[in-house]
Amino acid sequence: MKKHILNFSAVFALLMLLSVPGYGMTSRVISDFNKNWTFHLGEIPEAFSPGYKDNSWRKLNLPHDWAIEGEFSKDNPSGCGGGALPGGVGWYRKTFTLDPINKGKKVFVDFDGVYMDAEVWINGTTLGKRPYGYISFRYDLTPYFKFGQKNVIAVRVDNSEQPNSRWYSGCGIYRNVWLTVADPVHVDQWGTYVTTPSVSKDEASIALATQIKNDSKTDVTAELRSLILNNKGLEVKRSVSSVKVVAGKAQEVKQNLELSKPELWTLQNPYLYKAVSQISVDGKVVDQYETPFGIRNFIFDAKKGFILNGVPTKINGVCMHHDLGCLGSAVNTRAIQRQLEILKNMGCNGIRCSHNPPAPELLNLCDRMGFIVMDESFDMWRKKKTAHDYSRYFNEWHERDLTDHILRDRNHPSIFMWSIGNEVLEQWTDANADTLDLQAANLLLNFKRDPKMLAQKGDSMSINSLLTLKLADMVKSLDPTRPITSGCNEPDPNNHLFRSNALDIIGFNYHESYFKDVYKNFPGKPFIVTESISALMTRGYYRMPSDSMYIWPVRWDIPFHDDSYSCSSYDNCHAPWGSTHEDTWRLVKNNDFISGMFIWTGFDYLGEPTPYDWPARSSYFGIVDLAGFPKDIYYMYQSEWTNKDVLHVFPHWNWKLGETVDVWAYYNHADEVELFLNGKSQGVKTKGKDDFHVMWRLKFAPGTIKVVSRKAGKVVLTKEIKTAGAPAQIVMTGDRKRITADGKDLSFVTVEVRDKDGNLCSNADNLINFDLKGAGTIAGVDNGSPISGESFKANFRKAFYGKCLVVIQSTENKGNITLKATSGKLKSNELLINTTK
Repeated sequence: MKKHILNFSAVFALLMLLSVPGYGMTSRVISDFNKNWTFHLGEIPEAFSPGYKDNSWRKLNLPHDWAIEGEFSKDNPSGCGGGALPGGVGWYRKTFTLDPINKGKKVFVDFDGVYMDAEVWINGTTLGKRPYGYISFRYDLTPYFKFGQKNVIAVRVDNSEQPNSRWYSGCGIYRNVWLTVADPVHVDQWGTYVTTPSVSKDEASIALATQIKNDSKTDVTAELRSLILNNKGLEVKRSVSSVKVVAGKAQEVKQNLELSKPELWTLQNPYLYKAVSQISVDGKVVDQYETPFGIRNFIFDAKKGFILNGVPTKINGVCMHHDLGCLGSAVNTRAIQRQLEILKNMGCNGIRCSHNPPAPELLNLCDRMGFIVMDESFDMWRKKKTAHDYSRYFNEWHERDLTDHILRDRNHPSIFMWSIGNEVLEQWTDANADTLDLQAANLLLNFKRDPKMLAQKGDSMSINSLLTLKLADMVKSLDPTRPITSGCNEPDPNNHLFRSNALDIIGFNYHESYFKDVYKNFPGKPFIVTESISALMTRGYYRMPSDSMYIWPVRWDIPFHDDSYSCSSYDNCHAPWGSTHEDTWRLVKNNDFISGMFIWTGFDYLGEPTPYDWPARSSYFGIVDLAGFPKDIYYMYQSEWTNKDVLHVFPHWNWKLGETVDVWAYYNHADEVELFLNGKSQGVKTKGKDDFHVMWRLKFAPGTIKVVSRKAGKVVLTKEIKTAGAPAQIVMTGDRKRITADGKDLSFVTVEVRDKDGNLCSNADNLINFDLKGAGTIAGVDNGSPISGESFKANFRKAFYGKCLVVIQSTENKGNITLKATSGKLKSNELLINTTK
């Protein structure tokens, strides 16, 4: 549901409600509940009590990640795999009031995500625990609430038992929190379900299923008016139903509408409609609930791949973990939007949420920006991958967590498939060969499926196949409109997940040599590469000769050592289970039956610093580094995945005199490219049908290399790289010079070290100091280095291969922000950013 709700009827309510803006008194009020919390890092058992004095605690606004504020250390229990940042126990408290005029209403608190083991109290009464750090959850505060008086909500977050993740998780209330005040008769949590059973250019059928909850003490007859609004907010269709709702119960109301000449949701035009559910009792509107949705049709075909609205479409996707670099895991809409903008500019059209339910803001942005999302539930089931991971909670919590995940996300038009697991250890043919009779299986796994249907699959199945079937059945019962897959790194048909026949799409992680046998081994099943490549690159670092391959580490569990702690950006370094970008893309591009792929990964992420160990603390897998600076391979994909004219030449041109240097070029829309060194041609190159780059090998001489691309003899693009002189100046460029004064908006400022002529000093590592004045703060600094031990929250950063990043966050005061960058004898630079309401 859309969270930022405000209309003109709210004026009176704003005067009456002390804390909460929103609709008028007859409608629900949803407020941002992130401001004015107090925080303490460390255990205080009595902190749940409303009488506890928290005056000395730190005051902050959510979302908050305390781990990103800590120091990197190889001794932190998260390990390098978890980002080498601290964990622990943290407490959050918030004191707030609601005007007595709201008495008789329902009051709910919604947490989008808390990592992890979160327990919540209101006025000293425990509301419950949620161990899964990626799940959204709600508590009903009403029975314990004091209208017109101070109320205290307390949250204990326990991320002390580590390692519990294979990547950086973050710590704390790291996603948004919302307070909802609603009439006792209201649309239930995630209570609308919108589907489009039939879609064409001429007409679309819209099916609505709305859960009306009656928390009053008497039965009511309610009227449900469902309005369909277009993207301009104009009503295009409505349906009205009357229903009796028993006290203390929920009643589902189904409505069907036909819409002529619908605007279809496409990657190029992700058109959104909105379903507005209005509930009236005795002629009075008591609740209003909004659900954005899209109208589109699609199929995954075993021979033709993915087809969207009748158009064959290759899913050119990436896997993404949830951290936001120097901002940690604390959700920020602009930071997520920036990541998606960078990926979209590359031609990426798909996001795999690795390996957990994502922040709602990510899905909202994918809906609006046009991405195909693979929404994933779990990284492990019953079998653990790290000592303290979710497997210890799976048996007790998987039904609740999976149900909440699907109910929360199922209206997003960007989601095209559900993944019920990633490389779960239950997949392996030797993981569990035991079989169970059907009666024992039903008792153990609590199946909702008719035993006769299970019998059709044989007299007995492995427990792991049955578990797969159970999870798939759960998803299908909540959303039968999307296919189910899982990221599997055992391609054998005897994989227990495959044997269950519960997966609608066969998903492989890696194993390119098995692609050709998919149709034979899994007849009639569509196929997608759920995870691919695992190439390793350090932005700005090049290892020659570029046609030599470096496969690091020797094995996944054996750390690799190399004094450089760097991986080559020539696309000639990858993990042993992976391959190069070019080799994998060649397979996907040339085979229609492959629906697409999700590359590991779009951005570098904190943790899992393959192939190295300490002092490395973040990944080398990304097409884009941790700071958001593209690596060279970014432009290979841009040349293949977009219609833009592309010519990208690398590496830099600062080497030892006479050193042999390999120069690569990615290009498109041209027949040939020619390289010049100081005006002298080094030869014309052309790509073959399955080539994605050209290369020249030449001796370094200082000066200028220039590459020209031509089509039919006419110049398409020209690119030059000059030998840079000594570092002389700092240049800063903000991605936006005007941001919103809301305390959340960001400007990402690229900081470069250049010579006196303006050439990037590609090997510069100068320490840059930042001084900020005005209506903003420094939210974080970074440079993309996987081995930097500098704090992300400092006001300085070393350049890494000539670049670093500073992230500016607005305050709630409009005005100007002045950022000054200095470094020794380098010419300083100032940047002005304006903030407006």
